[in-house]
Amino acid sequence: MSMPQIHLETLPRSIQLVMVLGFLALAAFPFVGSDFYTAMVVRMMILAILAMSLDLLQGVTGLVSLGHAAYFGLAGYVLAFITPQNEAISLYTSLPLAVGGAALAALVIGFLVVRTHGIYFIMVTMAFAQMIFFIFFDNKALGGSDGLFLNFRPDAGIIDLENKRVFYYFTLACLVAVYVFLRRLLWSPFGRALSGIRVNEHRMRALGFNTFSHKLAAFTLAGALAGLAGYLFAAQTGFVNPELMGFHLSAHAIMMVILGGMGNFAGAIVGAFSFEYLLHVFKDLPDMGGFKTGKHWQMWMGLFIVALIIFAPKGILGLVNRFIGDKAPAGKTAAGKEAGHD
Repeated sequence: MSMPQIHLETLPRSIQLVMVLGFLALAAFPFVGSDFYTAMVVRMMILAILAMSLDLLQGVTGLVSLGHAAYFGLAGYVLAFITPQNEAISLYTSLPLAVGGAALAALVIGFLVVRTHGIYFIMVTMAFAQMIFFIFFDNKALGGSDGLFLNFRPDAGIIDLENKRVFYYFTLACLVAVYVFLRRLLWSPFGRALSGIRVNEHRMRALGFNTFSHKLAAFTLAGALAGLAGYLFAAQTGFVNPELMGFHLSAHAIMMVILGGMGNFAGAIVGAFSFEYLLHVFKDLPDMGGFKTGKHWQMWMGLFIVALIIFAPKGILGLVNRFIGDKAPAGKTAAGKEAGHD
């Protein structure tokens, strides 16, 4: 019995060029963009980290989670709880605690949920996330529905995170580090095993792989990376509330992954940026007669994603590769190969 065939190739040159140009644009943006748009791009980068963490589960391992935002919100709450009212807390203390707290929650929840499969896995992850949401929503000692405020960003020593431009580049560095780490992970034996589990878990188990421990490790790592995103979000906004753990943010993360292209961490980044940009475009649509067009932005977003799935099932990055990408043999796109899709 042979191991399932997994394609793990380098990104097509066209996609590599898009990524390099995108990085250069992000690096230069603070010098040309206003404070408002710079803050918006920071939010996009944070959500891109969240989308990549979910893609590790959904696109690579084949586990669709409807409760991934729980770890995003938990890390933000950890930072809010441990930050004193009258001074900043050290980045080097608070970041490990927040990310570790999210990872621990993911480990405990994952120990229970990865035993399930298919629709049951989806529903159980959503159930746990909703439990956490209502624990914080209904408990005044935890901030209740009003949430908590942070008066200071973490203290990073010689790095002044209170400076908006410095925080922008710190977030960009985190985004690049997470992308490089996940790309390297995809090529590792562990990453190949996760791709094998997505393709054929029964065969991987027959080959001697402990699929439970691999899925649990992926679930925990994805929770930790979502925690990193939540930590950055809390540090940027200075505010956390239960909505950060809610179903809507988890659903938005799934749409980001689908929008950019599943199983492709570069696609998760593109999907996060595209989703946030389209969200603002649809919200700003002019009214048509008595119809509040912008108020119903969810309808336009839904129609756009449905159309994209029908006409470009590999997402925006797959669509880009179709028109300007390298030719792939046997009718397979290189972007699909990297994602492990035949």
